[in-house]
Amino acid sequence: MSHIPEIAQRAANVELTNEEIKRYSRHLIMPEVTIEGQKRLKAAKVLVVGTGGLGSPLLAYLAAAGVGTIGIVDFDTVDYSNLQRQILHKTSSIGKPKVQSAAEAMKDINPHIEVKTYNMALRAENAMELAKEYDIIVDGTDNFATRYLTNDVCVLLGKPNVYGSIFRFDGQVTVFWAEKGPCYRCLYPEPPDPGLVPTCAEGGVLGVLPGVVGTMQAIETVKLIVGIGDLAVGRLILFDALKMKMRELKIRKDPTCPICGPNATIKELVDYDQFCGTAPVDAPVKKLLAIPEIAPKELQSKLANGEKIVVLDVREPHEFKICAVPTAKLIPVGDLPKRIHELDSADDIVIYCKGEIRTGQAFRILQQAGFKKLKALEGGIEGWAEDVDPSMPTY
Repeated sequence: MSHIPEIAQRAANVELTNEEIKRYSRHLIMPEVTIEGQKRLKAAKVLVVGTGGLGSPLLAYLAAAGVGTIGIVDFDTVDYSNLQRQILHKTSSIGKPKVQSAAEAMKDINPHIEVKTYNMALRAENAMELAKEYDIIVDGTDNFATRYLTNDVCVLLGKPNVYGSIFRFDGQVTVFWAEKGPCYRCLYPEPPDPGLVPTCAEGGVLGVLPGVVGTMQAIETVKLIVGIGDLAVGRLILFDALKMKMRELKIRKDPTCPICGPNATIKELVDYDQFCGTAPVDAPVKKLLAIPEIAPKELQSKLANGEKIVVLDVREPHEFKICAVPTAKLIPVGDLPKRIHELDSADDIVIYCKGEIRTGQAFRILQQAGFKKLKALEGGIEGWAEDVDPSMPTY
């Protein structure tokens, strides 16, 4: 019996074609799966939020396994920087909506499945309507607002949430299911302060890591559908790729949890951008703080005219070697408090990094130290490359 009775009920009316029996033969001969388990896979409906690093292996394996209906939600387009880890997308897919690229690859893997695409950001306004027709929600996102939103939708609808996250060399996997164990808010009651936790775009990620974590999410999803094995409910699996070690933490249901506890106060979806103190994930990039900006061409003009401006690069030395604004002074944001004496508060200072998180951190440090003549380079190093020096490599 499936862990989800509705799937088992639908599976009773499902048949496999001869071609499907041949395709899934390695499943059918397993006593834990058999033809009945494969029918459950065909009858299942899974919604995957995110078609990037985690979504790529996850969607490929769910398609190959024969999950009958797979919904995919993403608002992004395929970029060159995705290809190092997002293996469902190809070089020929550059510029395509990710949901379109993913759906094409999935149908090429298995034409017997149905793929529903939602080229949009998952938001409080659309999440309940999207999720209600699916049995399982899989979280392949990379931001806190969508993680809290996905969690709350699953709790309110009574659906399991197969969770994964990655950063640099580390990954996490669990199954949040409020009816049987803790939810995401039990583990993380409050989001971190905006800007304190770098994204993969800021901190990087080993390209192979999401392959491991996304595949683990696919395993838990298949187990949920077929009704086999010990689910990772109440267990947070931690994977350290650098040390090639895996360990497990017990997660307990929080009796004071505001959404899944006995005295829950959250009865409907909230404004998750406001809750996390972030801009909407599908909005143009905005500064985390109210930092005045200077356009790259304006900065170039001022420097060419001999104006005294200190251009402060707060990235790491290995990033500085890839590309940098000419004349920039490198002080990594982590070193800034102890090297602040190298700067003069009387100077005009323009700060930049790759995105905006470290720029915001540096601005905060300098502002608290009494610096007032601060600006951020609009668009960071990529803005300079795009507007001033197109020959500069970007990353």
